Amino acid sequence: MSENLIIFDARVVTPMGFVARKGAEMGELLVMDHATIEVTDGVITYVGPNRGENRDGYYQHYWHYNARGRCVLPGFVDSHTHFVFGGERADEFSWRLKGESYMSIMERGGGIVSTVKATRASNFIRLRAKAEGFLKQMNAMGVTTVEGKSGYGLDKETELMQLRIMRSLNGDEHRRVDIVPTFLGAHAVPQEYAGRTDDYIDFLIREVMPCVAEAGLAEFCDVFCEQGVFSIEQSRRLLLAARGMGFNLKLHADEIVPLGGAGLAAELSATSADHLLHASDADICAMAEKGVVATLLPLTAFALKEPYARGRAMIDAGCAVALATDLNPGSCFSGSIPLTFALACIYMQMSIEEAITALTLNGAAALNRAGSIGSIEVGKKGDLVVLNTDNYHFLPYYIGMNCVIATIKEGVIYPS
Repeated sequence: MSENLIIFDARVVTPMGFVARKGAEMGELLVMDHATIEVTDGVITYVGPNRGENRDGYYQHYWHYNARGRCVLPGFVDSHTHFVFGGERADEFSWRLKGESYMSIMERGGGIVSTVKATRASNFIRLRAKAEGFLKQMNAMGVTTVEGKSGYGLDKETELMQLRIMRSLNGDEHRRVDIVPTFLGAHAVPQEYAGRTDDYIDFLIREVMPCVAEAGLAEFCDVFCEQGVFSIEQSRRLLLAARGMGFNLKLHADEIVPLGGAGLAAELSATSADHLLHASDADICAMAEKGVVATLLPLTAFALKEPYARGRAMIDAGCAVALATDLNPGSCFSGSIPLTFALACIYMQMSIEEAITALTLNGAAALNRAGSIGSIEVGKKGDLVVLNTDNYHFLPYYIGMNCVIATIKEGVIYPS
């Protein structure tokens, strides 16, 4: 669904460009006061000085919206989430509070494997309804595009069901959030393959990924490249097979230990490498050179009480950095865009302007969509966010609190 819309008296705040912004470029925003944004059939057709608009309502085939000097930004792009799942893991959260590590919980049958059991035991209707609820919450915080991963089935039937749920939600005429689907069958090793990780990789390559590719259910293939999960060589084998089937590549890399996943992402010219809490200096430089987007997830580091990824160092090394929430039932049961902004600026030494670029244009680039979303420019989708203030510094300053009053999806206004 799309609309014709004119927003007038806006304070436009946006990065510019149709590719990721790297290094010092991330701090460069266009700020335009008393501006008009025109959206025609869901696509931006004008951005510039006001052209005499002075009233709300519908006339001359356009809805008119008076921003009253408030900030209007590109819709936020949450480029790493796991929002389709069954069950919850509140007990594990309490275990972590008592000192247990993420990996130790996994080793005793908790973690991802716990969610796999709950997801396999659920059904399409229940999982879809739960996922739709998360999308509505995301949209209220300004998200207009989200990446969603499978990875809580670890079998053919449930993995395909997760991806079909995303397709179903994407087909909703009144959807508020576009979904970019990622196949993450290599999220963990299921119990039926315990001790046979290579056999599980073979199963994914031979039995599952061809079905995903043939049905067009996912754009990306991801892997949890981590000590005790999938090795560098196993990850490389899976991703090379995925590329051969037409998937774009992503990695969960260097989250728990410095294994070298970031370097593998550079070697394969992946679209993005995510987490990166323990990425080495050499691998960060390799990612910058190869144009791999560094997708950082400060909410997860916060929830796990881990050191934050070195966002400042990555930007200074010339990387394109994106920010995302990592919404999932275990390590980070939060999709809070406001807290993501605050943590990135306070603990990762990112400027406010860099954080905005990271959650808009660079998030779009992490999903191969910088040409169509992520900035307020003619030719891009009319996906926008209206704040309750004329000062965009409120995004991290109003810590953990939502200052979005309306989200606009292809010209359709949704009050928060």
